[in-house]
Amino acid sequence: MDKMISTASGEVIITNDGATILNKMEVLQPAAKMLVELSKSQDSAAGDGTTTVVVIAGALLKQCLSLLSAGIHPTVISDSLHKAAIKAVDVLTAMAVPVELSDRESLIKSASTSLNSKVVSQYSTLLAPLAVDAVLSVVDPAKPDLVDLRDIKIVKKLGGTVDDTELVKGLVFDKKVSHAAGGPTRVENAKIAVIQFQISPPKTDIEQSIVVSDYTQMDRILKEERNYILGMIKKIKATGCNVLLIQKSILRDAVTDLSLHYLAKAKILVVKDVEREDIEFITQTLNCLPIANIEHFRAEKLGYADLVEESSLGDGKIVKITGIKDMGRTTTVLVRGSNQLVIDEAERSLHDALCVVRCLVSKRFLIAGGGAPEIELSRQLGAWAKVLHGMEGYCVRSFAEALEVIPYTLAENAGLNPIAIVTELRNRHAQGEINAGINVRKGQITNILEENVVQPLLVSTSAITLATECVRMILKIDDIVTVR
Repeated sequence: MDKMISTASGEVIITNDGATILNKMEVLQPAAKMLVELSKSQDSAAGDGTTTVVVIAGALLKQCLSLLSAGIHPTVISDSLHKAAIKAVDVLTAMAVPVELSDRESLIKSASTSLNSKVVSQYSTLLAPLAVDAVLSVVDPAKPDLVDLRDIKIVKKLGGTVDDTELVKGLVFDKKVSHAAGGPTRVENAKIAVIQFQISPPKTDIEQSIVVSDYTQMDRILKEERNYILGMIKKIKATGCNVLLIQKSILRDAVTDLSLHYLAKAKILVVKDVEREDIEFITQTLNCLPIANIEHFRAEKLGYADLVEESSLGDGKIVKITGIKDMGRTTTVLVRGSNQLVIDEAERSLHDALCVVRCLVSKRFLIAGGGAPEIELSRQLGAWAKVLHGMEGYCVRSFAEALEVIPYTLAENAGLNPIAIVTELRNRHAQGEINAGINVRKGQITNILEENVVQPLLVSTSAITLATECVRMILKIDDIVTVR
């Protein structure tokens, strides 16, 4: 189920993402803060399974409580959990199915599994292929195991529905062209410059005022300003540049009405107020260099594109740059939605789907979803516990029982009878059906791999190792000392 979070500032967030929910909660208890950090680390390591990791940690802590009350020492429990976690990762790896990046279908299946629990699950047929194509387009052949999600820019625009979300091979700016003076709004065969200086009259370095006593001096100042701006624009025009992307300035206006007028006469399209943090992404995409001073304005620093145009979208406008020559390995996703809450949740869901595909690029193995791997782990660790001697056997058995919380919670969320479902799952796995899992849509147990419910191996292994590490850390603490 989803949660509606209402913050102190009156902001409302509807989400299903564990990391987002825990981030927004004001947790005071120190051990509870560790669980919030745990969810954050799962988010950065795998991107998905942020709720799973906290649920597993909670179940392990509950089991540890009963072990402690039975008189087993925390160090023994901690060491046994560590061994059980290593064994669990081995079991999961043995269950995994290798996958190739060329197998687009498998990648889409795992991305849509990640989207199935989200608010935007009905759009998974559109968002899953979109996430796969976005990640595959930014994979660098020189470093095939690494994907930097900063190379995928998500631009949110109100209006339309999530169905209108699209992948753009190029750049999208969520702002309109500055056409205060009737400048162009569409340029073909564009030569694009990204500038970090201001096209406006210079200011004095120190705070001072200049007193002008007569009109001739005033005219001279205005004439100087005009000549200064004209000189800059002539230098820009001389390189053949016809599109300017101007970085936001905090010192003074990046452009004035006068400079916009001259730029419009020179038939140069202007997009102003480009955020500073976007400059790196833009220059990487356009394969150009940012220009910090008018003296350094040269043709070799420009980027080239087939088309730069402004188009209307909903109640606003956007600027699209397409057909970029020698484009860098980046891509842009334009997310649409009927209201801000839906757009924000669509962005979070898309981020999870992108992370799932990223996991598959870095570790190319898939495992079944739907609680199947957890029940199989529980069964195999339970059998292994019987072989172990002494206290270790007890602790490993408790670890195995704790893992059953995942299928139990899944059945509960799907409105099924959790006890009956988990018992039936155990039975099916004992008969050797390792891929038997909970089919939420049919409300029964089926072979989950055939139903295309799959997830990356990295998500599950990371969840188990991180949860165990966090629980071991909490176990070793025997007292809280508050220092005033």
